[in-house]
Amino acid sequence: MGSRHLARSIALQSLYEWDFYGKNPQDLDRIVEKNIKEFGSGLKEVEFVRRLASGVKEHLKHLDKIIEKTAPEWPIDQISMVDRNVLRLGLYELLYADKKEVPPKVAINEAIELAKAFGGESSGRFINGVLGTVYKQLQEKEKNA
Repeated sequence: MGSRHLARSIALQSLYEWDFYGKNPQDLDRIVEKNIKEFGSGLKEVEFVRRLASGVKEHLKHLDKIIEKTAPEWPIDQISMVDRNVLRLGLYELLYADKKEVPPKVAINEAIELAKAFGGESSGRFINGVLGTVYKQLQEKEKNA
């Protein structure tokens, strides 16, 4: 597993745990540090894990609104916790990450791989559909700008 992929996995596991225990803003940093120690021994991308998790926390309301708009038949609390957090992570990278560091297609591909590894049977397709739709909308905005 590549270093960045492992970093995303740790960020996802941290976001999942944070979501599971009620999304208390003070808890995420502690959860991230615990998971880095537990799953990321020797990981060079520790700061990347922290940046992903804190970025999702910082933009949570906006990310959830985009998910609700893009997947209206799935209220946010009815999306599985894994899929919901994979979407948050993927959207954060798609919308807020440095495009030179993480090109949009890489962000989408990584999210799909996380969904396949941690989610259910149809998680990969669901994540691809939502993130693909958002990516197309972003391209349209750029064309019309």
